[in-house]
Amino acid sequence: MSFVTKHVAEECDVIAPDGSEIRLLPILSAGSMVHVTLRPNQVSLAITHKTVEEIWYVLSGKGEMWRKDGDNETITTLEPGCSLTIPLGTHFQFRNLLSEPLQLILVTMPPWPGNDEAISVPGRWPTED
Repeated sequence: MSFVTKHVAEECDVIAPDGSEIRLLPILSAGSMVHVTLRPNQVSLAITHKTVEEIWYVLSGKGEMWRKDGDNETITTLEPGCSLTIPLGTHFQFRNLLSEPLQLILVTMPPWPGNDEAISVPGRWPTED
């Protein structure tokens, strides 16, 4: 087994299906990790996942996360130090409330399989088309 060490890149590696900027971090067989940036005042697209679950940790900025699973629906304030889960089947959308980037770390289990993983769903907040 070889060790992997990565630093957050200046430029994003890919735009996620929800519209956020993704900077790739290490991957192991059981999970992957990324650094996420949502630009100032940006609202993500609402999605759900087919096969993965996630744990999110907020590094900087301020925003809100909408999560819905059946009748269970909540809006959580995203601020530094906040962590939350996205269980399989959860509909979710997040938005940046400030004029500075919202930055997070996401752990995806199992590792992110590709953009076909995300399914668009009706969201809580309107997005720019």
